[in-house]
Amino acid sequence: MTINCKGELIDLSSPKIMGILNITPDSFFDGGKYKDEKSILLQTKKMLNEGATFIDVGAYSSRPGAEAVTEEEELARILPIVVLLMKEFPRILLSIDTFRNKIASKCLEAGAALINDISAGKIDDKMLSVLAKHKTPYVMMHMKGTPQTMQQKTNYKELLTDIMHYFSERVSAARALGIHDIIIDPGFGFAKTTEQNFELLQKLDLFQSLNLPILAGLSRKSMIYQTLETNAENALNGTTALNMIALSKGANILRVHDVKEAVECAKLYKNLMSYAPSS
Repeated sequence: MTINCKGELIDLSSPKIMGILNITPDSFFDGGKYKDEKSILLQTKKMLNEGATFIDVGAYSSRPGAEAVTEEEELARILPIVVLLMKEFPRILLSIDTFRNKIASKCLEAGAALINDISAGKIDDKMLSVLAKHKTPYVMMHMKGTPQTMQQKTNYKELLTDIMHYFSERVSAARALGIHDIIIDPGFGFAKTTEQNFELLQKLDLFQSLNLPILAGLSRKSMIYQTLETNAENALNGTTALNMIALSKGANILRVHDVKEAVECAKLYKNLMSYAPSS
């Protein structure tokens, strides 16, 4: 199972790590930490040295209830950082966390390698055509509503069936335009209660029927720290525990704030599976 990032084939049959670089002032865990060139470069270098395959850059906080950001402000935040990182790390595989086609297009032109869209093209209906033009890999996430409204949209007829239908429709729309390097993200924490998040994780292996790589974004989320009666700052151990479960359920990419620990998790999982009996 591979994806083509700027001519480089990335083998996802071995788990890969996507390091999170939030340049927003209000992200739920690391908002405001990386607000100048020095801190951004140091954090990116740290994550790459620790073994991140991808660096996911976001300039629009998608935490529940986050304030909306104009397209102009999002572009002003993110484009200079893409240019900076491509200059400093020419071989970096940058993922751009955006649901806006103009942001995606500008960042791809500046050297980004893939787009990570929380709305799977449902908020901006021009996103798919932009991705088809650039022939770039696409992470499509499940969400209902917007970051501002999603927590009021947690009603489902049947959670897994509804999400599976969502992906079937979005994947078909993408493939109709010639987009083939597709990664699915079930959207832990997006329009889902804590109970629904755990049900989703328990049944994550069902999504393997789509024959597409699966990204799991569990890092320091409320399903962890609320269950443990703590906070995001103290949710690393819980994150690692659930990341191992996600890998065992078929996740190909872990999107995380803490790359070193996730790389160790993936290494241990890979070693464990080397002893699994062949079918």
